[in-house]
Amino acid sequence: MKAFVRPDAPSDSGFPIAKAGYPFIFVAVFVTAIAALSGWHWLTGLGLCASLFCFWFFRDPDRLIPADPNAWVSPADGRVVVARRVETSPYGEGPAFQISIFMSVFNVHVNRIPFDGMVREVRYQPGRFFNANLDKAAKENERNAILIETPSAVKFWTVQVAGLVARRIICKVQEGDRVSRGVRFGIICFGSRLDLYLPPDFECLVREGDRTLAGTTTLGSLK
Repeated sequence: MKAFVRPDAPSDSGFPIAKAGYPFIFVAVFVTAIAALSGWHWLTGLGLCASLFCFWFFRDPDRLIPADPNAWVSPADGRVVVARRVETSPYGEGPAFQISIFMSVFNVHVNRIPFDGMVREVRYQPGRFFNANLDKAAKENERNAILIETPSAVKFWTVQVAGLVARRIICKVQEGDRVSRGVRFGIICFGSRLDLYLPPDFECLVREGDRTLAGTTTLGSLK
């Protein structure tokens, strides 16, 4: 049986909500209340559905991470759509191992750090809003790329990519920050993907089609 540890302190709430969701939840609840007081039943029903969806979408459950210090963990909940060695990446010369995880609107959208290290660069790139499930989304969509250097001087990129519906990428880390495996670092609102560009000799344990949980699922390790 695998051993797990907590990457951070547990939440005080039984149903934790990401702070980025507060404005959306407030607006949905406010509109619902006004509609109910005004007797607009159809709008009240619509507002109630929107409120419940916002509560569900912005859920931020606590997670346990593998105790193995060499395990690289998933940065996102979702489905693996790419897990292969590529000859070039958008963020450097030479080959890399790419892992891409697609997050539908039904997945938790809070992003977590894959491995311990220091943030060396944060690079935001405006772009299009193609379906995040498509390969061209990695190069053409709005995205935020984070370069992290591990204690053993291995560098890798974690890229938040906006999707067809997503219109807001939130990143809480900046250059010079020290980060730890499994700790929250951002969120993308309403459907998106996470791309990892790792060293080409990365030993990947997931395959395309696999489902992942941010912080909990082990993606693999370095040789």
